[in-house]
Amino acid sequence: MDVKIKIINRLNMQILKFNFLLVTLIMANTGSAQFVLPELKYAYDALEPHIDAMTMEIHHSKHHKAYLDNLNKATSLADAGKQRSIEDMLISVENNKSVENNGGGHYNHTLFWNILSPTPKIAPEGELANEINKSFTSLDNLKKTMNDEGLKRFGSGWVWLFINTSGQLEVASLPNQDNPLMDVAGSKRGIPILGIDVWEHAYYLKYQNKRGDFLTAIWNVVDWAAVEKNYTDAKANKLLMKKIELDGWTAFREFKKTYTPVIFPTQAGQYDELKYRINDVALKAEALSKSNIPASLQNSTVRSRLSAIKKESSKLQELIEKKKKEDQIKKTFDELQREYEELVKFLAV
Repeated sequence: MDVKIKIINRLNMQILKFNFLLVTLIMANTGSAQFVLPELKYAYDALEPHIDAMTMEIHHSKHHKAYLDNLNKATSLADAGKQRSIEDMLISVENNKSVENNGGGHYNHTLFWNILSPTPKIAPEGELANEINKSFTSLDNLKKTMNDEGLKRFGSGWVWLFINTSGQLEVASLPNQDNPLMDVAGSKRGIPILGIDVWEHAYYLKYQNKRGDFLTAIWNVVDWAAVEKNYTDAKANKLLMKKIELDGWTAFREFKKTYTPVIFPTQAGQYDELKYRINDVALKAEALSKSNIPASLQNSTVRSRLSAIKKESSKLQELIEKKKKEDQIKKTFDELQREYEELVKFLAV
């Protein structure tokens, strides 16, 4: 009996060790997808009288934390083991409202806290100052433009100063927690360098319904040293801008969405999916070849691959319509796949 108990205890101990190891591995994997509430560089009352202490405390410890907690819940399983930055997560959110709202809430507020200071640099210098003058004629005019956009924003949202995909400064007002990184921003895409929160929770305790007064006051605590750093970092982050441009290349996204489902079945020698989709694949390939290639991706290699993809897709369509032998179809498909893989490899971000 004692021997049996010892064996059972030993087995239980091994099970416990295994479970502990399993939980540790899960936590290690999911930990990479977890985000944390950033600490402020100043006290909650440090921005007074422009932003009151109670608003700052509630805004940071309640509103931001709620977005953060919901983001971590939404990503803990889907992104287990993936080390993705918040920027990468936000680029394609059209079909993921949870990440759009909560990821946007976390990213936007993190940037917002960072560009505020009780001892701010009151005006930009150097390249950023020159670009502001070039795009908006003066700093005062930029402030007016952003304030006007903030006042026009119906309901909740943000006003952004960002570098667009053409490398120029631009201002945009977007709803809710949307920002220019996201595909839902439409033509207003790029990398944010300054954002102003115009949700009521950002100002209502002090300014009530006077959003304009809040927008005027906030410039007293905007730190242009932080905005200059954001500008420099954004200009240097060519990889992120390339990802945004590639995501915004609608014709490529449409071709990829249509073509990808046929790859694995066809490579496995199953042609039904390819035969079913070939007309749509050829149509999307033609549209892709005629589409406007994003500025950072325009070169002879990309154009050559697009032309080859169109050619091989049309050839494949013809072979299938004429019910040619599968070895001929397979040979042409292999050529199409090679061209597609080379394009993807070249565009890899």
